[in-house]
Amino acid sequence: MKKSVSLAALFVALHISSAIAADLPLKKEAVSAPVAVPVWTGVYAGLNAGGTWGNYNSTNTSIWPTKNLSGYWDTSSLLAGGLATGGASGFIGGGQIGYNRQYNVAGYNLLVGVEADIQGVASNKGSGQTPMSAAVLTFSGHNNFTTYSNTASNNYLSYIGTARGRVGFLASPALLLYGTGGLAYGQANLSLNQFQQFGIAVGWSNATTSTTQVGWTAGGGLEWMFAPSWSIKAEYLYYDLGKQSTQNQFVAYSPSGAQWTYGSYSSRQFNGNVARAGINYHLSFANAPLLAKF
Repeated sequence: MKKSVSLAALFVALHISSAIAADLPLKKEAVSAPVAVPVWTGVYAGLNAGGTWGNYNSTNTSIWPTKNLSGYWDTSSLLAGGLATGGASGFIGGGQIGYNRQYNVAGYNLLVGVEADIQGVASNKGSGQTPMSAAVLTFSGHNNFTTYSNTASNNYLSYIGTARGRVGFLASPALLLYGTGGLAYGQANLSLNQFQQFGIAVGWSNATTSTTQVGWTAGGGLEWMFAPSWSIKAEYLYYDLGKQSTQNQFVAYSPSGAQWTYGSYSSRQFNGNVARAGINYHLSFANAPLLAKF
């Protein structure tokens, strides 16, 4: 009888323990949670600002006699020539638009893209005095004329733009390192103001030209996506817009009223540097989930 009671009690106790255990929460295994990872493929647009600077020592100026007022130059008799000294720097600001395409190659996240931009340039004027060499004038029968010239040359860009390709790789999902290169263009302005004295003859020359120059550019930078759809970048570019030139004809008069015609010529290589920062909004940015264990 006692043995039957004990077995019954044990059975009841086991039943109660099983019921309590069924009500307790079970420990769950770790599950995967999505983590947003930037995807760089898509269209973007933004703004930029920075500075530009260049060494404008290559402004070359020369003076030639002309044989008549129609402008036929006697290029066999250089009167004077020299290089202007000076430089220019200024503030730039503008915008850009582009497209990126991201690839995974052998485990590396690579990027190719295109970008176009345009910037206005402020306070980019470079000026300098051109020391003109003394020369002997053998023209129109007047020998041993010592020439003197005081030349002010001003040159600057009104705007500069580029159309470039970009190639880079992702050092991390949000950090892009890239190189870039392509077409550069800009409005280049060159003015020449001269005072010349050829022996007893004195003359003045003023010439200005403004053209759209086309050349090339190359550089590199980095871009960081700090928030969904938003990135900031820092970039350096070197540009070369080629050579621009201007010329003018003027008449030098002597105290007796005699006159001689001369031509002045100036040329300048427009090249320099751009350093700027920018911000982009990625119109088709996507955040792809990457499963990670927690």
